[in-house]
Amino acid sequence: MQFHLNGFKPGDPEISEPAENTAGARADALPEEVDVLIVGSGPTGLTLATQLAAFPDIKTCIVEQKPGPLQLGQADGIACRTVEMFEAFGFSHRLLKEAYWVNEISFWKPDDKQRDHIVRTDRIQDTEDGLSEFPHVILNQARVHDFYLNVMRNSPSRLEPAYSRRLVDLAVAESAAGDLSGHPVTARFERIDPEHQGQVETVRARFAIGCDGARSTVRKSLGRELRGESANQAWGVMDVLAITDFPDIRLKSAIHSASEGSILIIPREGGYLVRLYVELDKLNENERVSNRQITADHLIAAAQRILRPYTLDVKEVAWWSVYEIGQRLCDKFDDVPEDQEGSRLPRVFIAGDACHTHSPKAGQGMNVSMQDGFNLGWKLAAVLRGQSSPRILHTYSAERQTVAKELIDFDRKFAQMFSAAPKDPSRPDSEGVDPAEFQRYFVKQGRFTAGTETRYYPSIICGEATHQDLARGLVIGMRFHSAPVIRLGDAKPMHLGHTVKADGRWRVFAFADAQEPAAPGSPIQALCAFLAESPRSPVRKYTPAGADIDAVIDVRAVFQQDHRTLALEAMPGFLLPRKGRYGLIDYEKMFCPDLKSGNDIFDMRGIDRQHGCLVVVRPDQYIAHVLPLDAHAELASFFDGFMESPPTR
Repeated sequence: MQFHLNGFKPGDPEISEPAENTAGARADALPEEVDVLIVGSGPTGLTLATQLAAFPDIKTCIVEQKPGPLQLGQADGIACRTVEMFEAFGFSHRLLKEAYWVNEISFWKPDDKQRDHIVRTDRIQDTEDGLSEFPHVILNQARVHDFYLNVMRNSPSRLEPAYSRRLVDLAVAESAAGDLSGHPVTARFERIDPEHQGQVETVRARFAIGCDGARSTVRKSLGRELRGESANQAWGVMDVLAITDFPDIRLKSAIHSASEGSILIIPREGGYLVRLYVELDKLNENERVSNRQITADHLIAAAQRILRPYTLDVKEVAWWSVYEIGQRLCDKFDDVPEDQEGSRLPRVFIAGDACHTHSPKAGQGMNVSMQDGFNLGWKLAAVLRGQSSPRILHTYSAERQTVAKELIDFDRKFAQMFSAAPKDPSRPDSEGVDPAEFQRYFVKQGRFTAGTETRYYPSIICGEATHQDLARGLVIGMRFHSAPVIRLGDAKPMHLGHTVKADGRWRVFAFADAQEPAAPGSPIQALCAFLAESPRSPVRKYTPAGADIDAVIDVRAVFQQDHRTLALEAMPGFLLPRKGRYGLIDYEKMFCPDLKSGNDIFDMRGIDRQHGCLVVVRPDQYIAHVLPLDAHAELASFFDGFMESPPTR
């Protein structure tokens, strides 16, 4: 984290100076006009709002129907990939300190000798080694909200949600494609707080995003529907404080009983609380779970039956709910019909549960929904700030709808296997699922549930895999898989991926070839000369006049040599840029392998040592392109495909 660039300032560096236009940001009334209107302050809306809060020149408003911030949990599973995203927002360390770490999972099935009892069959590592530098963790969703809200409050925008407002309706007026000057979206909100009951406020916006859940009013205003099916299966979930002799109560545990159903145990943060997902009776065709009048006592009794011969004495239920398993998906995540994408610009988007719903047991709902917000946030910012063509907004629905469909397909099979009765080994012809088969499927899908298998396909912001062999472990369209490095300027051991912050900037990582980087005519010298001097340089072309050289595209180099053998002063001046009002030197653009630990990033990520390569990384941490180190024209052409030149002064 860099600070003091434009002068020394004491105090907490995570609290930004407020922007001049934040006056009245906490006013009681909603603004009449905004650039971006976000409906819903769940994890999706907060991810999006936190991203946009970094840009005080974008006027953002986030509106919530509830009377205040979430206090008690709903979702709680946080995948490795999501923690990587939280690192970009600056609060992964707080999350990891507080959360329960899912290190292992145990599997239980009916005892072959006594079928009404359960027995442990295996205990395995939760995620494979090297999948991420971060673990899979569990934390109350309300605390995740708190972390986001804190970042928003400390941002230059000082953004805060407006609570107690119900969206009445939303309409979109026609506007010329590419014309961002107007506010074609009109939304009306009814105040539901006692002091202003019934008052209606109107907000006009350039763009609106519905993060308002499965019953989304925004989605309905677009005429879109969630389509899918229900499994007619009821499940209950409860967070409890209990006394039990079940030995794996502090491990994630998947339990199948012979005839009483299944349980998924998720230990919670704090050392004592535990979440139980409890299978309940099958629902009849077209029956709703609400018709059963299920209580917390029903869930406790079911859990006690499934856990036999172990006992469960519940002392307190902190939170509980019941739900029906179902998988539903929208065919598109914006307001533009497919046949009009060439002539219309998306103005309204839907994200999270508003466009995809599924069962919670795979722990994907909150994780995938937050990635929706991260995907869309930087694109809106780039368009509104004049950095990128509005055409990139079409990629949101294309990319995230594909991801959601993959999740739906996975969740359907996972939920079916979890709910199916285990086969009786004494009756080979019995129906059900072999517990060993369920475990194999769980292990096989480990990367998917960790969130690291998401892949975006070629588009204007995602290149073809023509040169993928230059970086076999950094796959185009997938997240930038971090690895340890040593920063050349101060010998700090760190992770290279942690330089990709949620600040809307593109990154270009130049992995050098084996030559001495300071040698005249080396590929790194030639690249830096091109980026610094050529009229075709995307850095020169797309950086506004007067801005720091890395304000839009942040270029960093990774050398193959030990950091102690390189002379910092001999490196290209482009990698020691002068920034800020004093022209201070940024010493944090160059890195070397962490040879002392044996974690050489070139080996770990399959970088071609002879030729090196360029790895282009999007603002949401996904790899946009891999190119040869000397592919200057191709690099320029890629950015020319979607970037907009800044206005001349």
